[in-house]
Amino acid sequence: MAAAGSASVGTIPVQNLRPGDHAFVSYADDDAGRDVVSAFAWAGLVKKEKVMVFAAPDLDEDEVWNRLDAPGALIGAAREHGQLVLSSMRALIHPQDGFTPQRQWERITEETDRALAEGYSGLRTYIDMHWVGDLDADVGVMMHRESHAEHLFTGRPYTEICAYDCRWFEPAVLEAMHQAHPCRLLPRLGALHAEQTEGMVQLAGEADLATREQFIGAVREALRRSEDSRLLVVDLSGLIFLGVACAFDLLRLVLTHAHGPVQVHCPPTPARILRQAGADQVPDLVISEVEH
Repeated sequence: MAAAGSASVGTIPVQNLRPGDHAFVSYADDDAGRDVVSAFAWAGLVKKEKVMVFAAPDLDEDEVWNRLDAPGALIGAAREHGQLVLSSMRALIHPQDGFTPQRQWERITEETDRALAEGYSGLRTYIDMHWVGDLDADVGVMMHRESHAEHLFTGRPYTEICAYDCRWFEPAVLEAMHQAHPCRLLPRLGALHAEQTEGMVQLAGEADLATREQFIGAVREALRRSEDSRLLVVDLSGLIFLGVACAFDLLRLVLTHAHGPVQVHCPPTPARILRQAGADQVPDLVISEVEH
């Protein structure tokens, strides 16, 4: 079940995570997801949050630090001052040896309170779910924890990514956990996700030259679905970047395809780009500005 009170729902880029989010992400090879955890950590540091990374237990600590590091002194200073911490599920639940949801919930609550007491604005954790095998934990018990953790997030400055290796978990488990988390992350930076529903197409991620054909295809399909003059909502509120080429593509497609009224929901920056591209001169198209 989705956590009531979560700040975000649906599929979003990691950059759009907010306090109170409980997010699912999956990966299928050893190099996948490096940019996700790095962006997650950096965003937390910039927002003055404490960041804890629970990497896959078989990864060497130096390798994890290398994955997080980038030019500049931010990571080193955060590491030195305790704002960025590498840990493990085994260390988190110590001295208890076996995993129980209650013990983990208790410790995460303590760590969130500790982060606030230390002067940080909140706590965010990246948890690689390989800890399940490392602790020989029951997968069903883990799934119960994941689907009953609302109290960790509701009204609390706590953000969590749960990263699942598709090669290790059964497809049924992955699907259940995908549904159990209120928000799902794009698996990498620079990706675009399109979701078609009745009268709406929702786009999340980055609409640029690399994803342009996917963007065009999604908008074209949405317009085809609205040929009977029904209202079409093009929801761009999940985009963190809208390139000029994609903005022109959207307007061109609206002008050249039969459709009913079109409302484009987007943050102020994409709205400005669309207006500069001539959106105000496109018949039956309305720009509606929304916040992330």
